[in-house]
Amino acid sequence: MNTQTFRDRREAARLLTERGLKTSWKTLQKLATVGGGPEYRIFGNRAVYTDDALDAYVEKKLSAPRYSTSEAA
Repeated sequence: MNTQTFRDRREAARLLTERGLKTSWKTLQKLATVGGGPEYRIFGNRAVYTDDALDAYVEKKLSAPRYSTSEAA
């Protein structure tokens, strides 16, 4: 059995917010409907997220480091 930690939407949003990326569980819920959010799985009737999936989502959403606004592409 895999020993990953699974987080529900509220826990996932709390983790992202604690990392400095303010996120609401309602945003995660909406993104699950329209797309563009982190990968999730269903357990019973709840969506659950792994830390790896949340990390991948953050990496996808963050830009490369910038030193000037003129670097924005």
